[in-house]
Amino acid sequence: MGLTATKVQLLFVVLAVAGLVATVWVWPRLSSRTWPSVAGRVGVLALNQILILVALALVTNAYFGFYGSWGDLFGTDDSTAPILPLGAGAVVGQPGLVRVIGSRPVLVPKAKEGRSGGRLEQVVISGPQSRLSTPAYVYLPPQYFEKKFATTRFPAIVALTGYPGDARNLITRLNFPGLVAKSILAKQINPTVLVLMRPTIAPPRDTECVDVPGGPQVETFLAKDVPHAMAGAFRVGTDAGSWGVIGGSTGGYCALKLSMRHPDAFSAAVSLSGYFHALTDVTTGDLFGGSRQLRDENDLMWRLAHLPAPPVSVLVTSSKRGESDYRTTEQFLKAVKTPMQAASLILPSGGHNFATWNRELPEALPWLAQQLHAPAQPQTRLTAAQRPRPRSSAASLASSARHRRGSGRRTRPRP
Repeated sequence: MGLTATKVQLLFVVLAVAGLVATVWVWPRLSSRTWPSVAGRVGVLALNQILILVALALVTNAYFGFYGSWGDLFGTDDSTAPILPLGAGAVVGQPGLVRVIGSRPVLVPKAKEGRSGGRLEQVVISGPQSRLSTPAYVYLPPQYFEKKFATTRFPAIVALTGYPGDARNLITRLNFPGLVAKSILAKQINPTVLVLMRPTIAPPRDTECVDVPGGPQVETFLAKDVPHAMAGAFRVGTDAGSWGVIGGSTGGYCALKLSMRHPDAFSAAVSLSGYFHALTDVTTGDLFGGSRQLRDENDLMWRLAHLPAPPVSVLVTSSKRGESDYRTTEQFLKAVKTPMQAASLILPSGGHNFATWNRELPEALPWLAQQLHAPAQPQTRLTAAQRPRPRSSAASLASSARHRRGSGRRTRPRP
């Protein structure tokens, strides 16, 4: 059974409860001062602690999605996916880099009868430059399948989890497809494609989306291979103006960095409780091969202070109470200079968790989609009725955010 299987969680919860009941029954029989009785009491207490800790760890892991499998947990999952042709539907770029392994409809609650929410494709994306591959999900809006949009290309957003993360959490815990489908049906945003994935491309190592010298080239995979592979398999735009990136925690840092270091690939980014420089610990190892220059280039505050500002738009989120990165987020915003544009969504309170991000996404995700332009359409254009309703960035954030400039870093909580 899988690490996150409900049966596994229930089994250890039942064992933990049974251990406590057994302890009540056996404890009087171990009350003497003999060595066997003392050893028995120590053993019973140790067994109870182990069962309780394992049960808590399994439930917590399933809730936050730290590890998706036993191989992921123990670092033995080194499997890769072959590069297989997708078949019909390639538009531009190199075909055969995305393999579709499953598909299902996206349902939108309270949608009018006959109104589709689009489809969610389970895929494996392979990168020719980085030689990496990863499982992911691709959300296709309902317009993607309509005859009048048969030659239309769509803007795209890459959504990233934290570390180690599980791409399914972007669906089950944060409902990215449902939020985008609802916004499209409400004409708040143009039809947009989503690429849902985790930044842990070389598990169990946390690469912080860095091209590690002599190691995994994760930045190349995310900034170059993913847009290239998507353009060869789906009708998405190929210019930076039609691509955005969003992420939470480690994914938030990656989102900002990818847009700032690769404005030729992404024109806008959202960081949900992200930080501003690559963290290093036992999970990352040496990310920079001893190079101070490479370390600085991956420090977003250093980039703002020493390099020309990139022509991108970013939104950063935090909370005045509950998030450790609030002050550094303010510093980041203050350091931003033109042509880079920055906005903030600051909650009065909220922790570093899915509950907080679920409060921010209904504002942050439409904001990101509104920064992107639809790729040039040679044959099909949206009618006036199909265009999204005007909605300024300031208005979309006014209820829960304030706009100002600022920067930062944070401690390492990682749901």
